[in-house]
Amino acid sequence: MAAVSESIVREYFELHGFLVHQYRKYVAPAGRGDEDIDFLAFNPRPQPLRGELPFILRSADLPFVERAIIVIKAWHTEIFSPALLTHARELFRFLEKKGFQQAVRAFGEKGGLVKILVVPSLPQDAQSRDQSVSILRSKGIDAVISFRTLLSDLVTEIEASRNYQKSDLLQTIRILKTYDFLKDPQLELFKGRGKSPKSARRSPLPKSTPLS
Repeated sequence: MAAVSESIVREYFELHGFLVHQYRKYVAPAGRGDEDIDFLAFNPRPQPLRGELPFILRSADLPFVERAIIVIKAWHTEIFSPALLTHARELFRFLEKKGFQQAVRAFGEKGGLVKILVVPSLPQDAQSRDQSVSILRSKGIDAVISFRTLLSDLVTEIEASRNYQKSDLLQTIRILKTYDFLKDPQLELFKGRGKSPKSARRSPLPKSTPLS
């Protein structure tokens, strides 16, 4: 699962123009896999930021990020609630590691470094979400981005008519879209507005569309 989650994150940031470097090439000893940086990401064409970067990032915020240290927490069945963040101390152990601090200094010596945590989801309730954000900030996290945001963008941007043979992940999304197992997220807007499921479906691709 770790490799799949890393592929999702890498493809997402590359989609938005980042140069992504996998910080750790070896497999960490058992029990220590959550203590390391997953990716270093560099935006070669950052836009000037006016104001403060939101803590909960959306895709529209990425152009304002120049350099980022990315740590992935792929606990896909968990919600990062205040209770979880308070009791799961291992979540933040990587922040205390000497290697992490050295990477922060080396990669962010000119400032503008954002420590991004990729999480499955935050609470839907506003009060609980604010509490989770407060805990994450207090631990030294600069921003979070959810897997839902990542996957939504990837599904939207992948075109069924293109061949993504250089990426197993993108090719899989393309095949699923071709056979109507995946819909563009925008189509969710039509649900519950009186339209029949048939009218809300995406038009099928022409039969002549090649699938390599």
